[in-house]
Amino acid sequence: MEDKIMEQWWKKSVVYQIYVRSFQDSNHDGIGDINGITSRLDYLEKLGVDVLWLTPIYESPNDDNGYDISDYRNILDEYGTMEDFDRLLLEAHQRGIKIVMDLVFNHTSDKHKWFIESQSSKDNPYRDYYIWKDPKDGDVPSNWTSCFQGSAWQYDEATQQYYLHLFSKKQPDLNWQNPKVREECFDIMNYWVDKGVDGFRLDVINLISKDEDKYYTDSDIKGHQVCANGPHIHDYLQEMNQQVLSRKPLLTVGETPAVTIEDGIKFAPLDGRELSMIFQFEMMNVDGAEVNKWTDQRFELLDLKRIMTRWQVGLYQKAWNSLFWNNHDQPRCVSRFGDVSTPFYHEKSAKMLAICLHMMQGTPYIYQGEELGMTNVPFESLEDYRDIESFNSYKQLVEIEKTVKHEDMLRYLRKSSRDNARTPMQWDETIHAGFSDQEPWIMVNPNYLTLNASAQLSDPNSIFYTYQKLIQLRKDYDIITDGKYQLIMEDDPHIYAYKRISDHQELIIYCNFSSQELDYDCSYIHDDAKILISNYDDCAHKLRAYESLVFIQNI
Repeated sequence: MEDKIMEQWWKKSVVYQIYVRSFQDSNHDGIGDINGITSRLDYLEKLGVDVLWLTPIYESPNDDNGYDISDYRNILDEYGTMEDFDRLLLEAHQRGIKIVMDLVFNHTSDKHKWFIESQSSKDNPYRDYYIWKDPKDGDVPSNWTSCFQGSAWQYDEATQQYYLHLFSKKQPDLNWQNPKVREECFDIMNYWVDKGVDGFRLDVINLISKDEDKYYTDSDIKGHQVCANGPHIHDYLQEMNQQVLSRKPLLTVGETPAVTIEDGIKFAPLDGRELSMIFQFEMMNVDGAEVNKWTDQRFELLDLKRIMTRWQVGLYQKAWNSLFWNNHDQPRCVSRFGDVSTPFYHEKSAKMLAICLHMMQGTPYIYQGEELGMTNVPFESLEDYRDIESFNSYKQLVEIEKTVKHEDMLRYLRKSSRDNARTPMQWDETIHAGFSDQEPWIMVNPNYLTLNASAQLSDPNSIFYTYQKLIQLRKDYDIITDGKYQLIMEDDPHIYAYKRISDHQELIIYCNFSSQELDYDCSYIHDDAKILISNYDDCAHKLRAYESLVFIQNI
């Protein structure tokens, strides 16, 4: 039994995602790097996180900020050297912190040696490493669109064929039907396992199996949705598990757009034959952002409760949930789901969101700066942005289709652009928020003067210490890991309330998602109940603005 618990160590762990480019600059070039992370390990140890997920640090032309990899076995010069990485791994492990690498195997950079060879001629041995198709009626094979706007097919004049790219045209898709491609990818993973890394986050991994019969078929949905959960996806992942993942107890999380609960159970079954867990994006679509990102639409709490409850109940004792409010591709959670209109609401809603998520079953992911309540950024012009998706969407909607006005698009970008999550970590009130002594690669949020790690570490009532306590509670109380989830007050449009139930204990969680003072159903609370955690100093008869209360009681 003890061995089984050790194999699934990630069930009691909390993961901290580091967007390396924006975490800490150590070599005075305005870009975060590996030694910068090492210099901040004491901070991460104090927070109490168990795992660091690093966004890609490999060689890359940076068309998509490192998610276009040109060499999987070498470190991008901007981030440091392999010796720097080895030191980070050693020092993290000495503090009991594990390292998870981000791997992108749906596609490579067009500068990868495989693609350079593949593109050189039709009879090159690497040609079949990628997906090349003849034109249809002198045009693209199908009308599939890229995630980053425009066609998902790029014509190559030299060989007179199209290659598939579900993302940027500089990110050609790999052909996983070729066993040599699979072997290459597994060798890369084993290289990093042999180095001592503790797991992998696998970028859009459920897109790797394409259906051969669909390449010449038009579709009304984006190409990545056509390709999701293809015919051989589970064969490939089980092969990956046999060749790599079963070698030692690794945390593996698959980024899997367009999945259902039934898919989730197949991708992350408790028997461990595929992945440890997945990221599903149904919750990220609660305000329509996965379907129509560029709007002012605000989420409805009833929708959020319905989605989160479905995954909590649907995966219970069948598969494992990942828990997250935001990441490097999503806007800041307190701006999206909380309230930053006043400092008081900002603090209370940031803590409420943390408590609401961390009391659920699954492995929580904290995105860098979330533990401080970092917010979206008041970018003033298009020139302030850096993200390819933002630029391509502006060009498509404003300049080509002319369906969105310039002013409206800037407003939508301020709400939903991925760059909201990518501005530098706010360490202190010194120049550039203590991230660098040089101009950063992207602007610092102006609120760093008051919202920063230094200020919060000196304030025992800060958002940081709420996260620290939540991480410790997960280690101390098995019910948070194992308890059954039950939604209560399900029709309330402003309060998210639920139970966690074990054989001998119950947790009752109340979260007010509004600035109103509200009555709540306290009939679930016994006389012997104690408050486990809350975001106010006392307990009132009503739920105050953005109040969150967690009771624990025996049953």
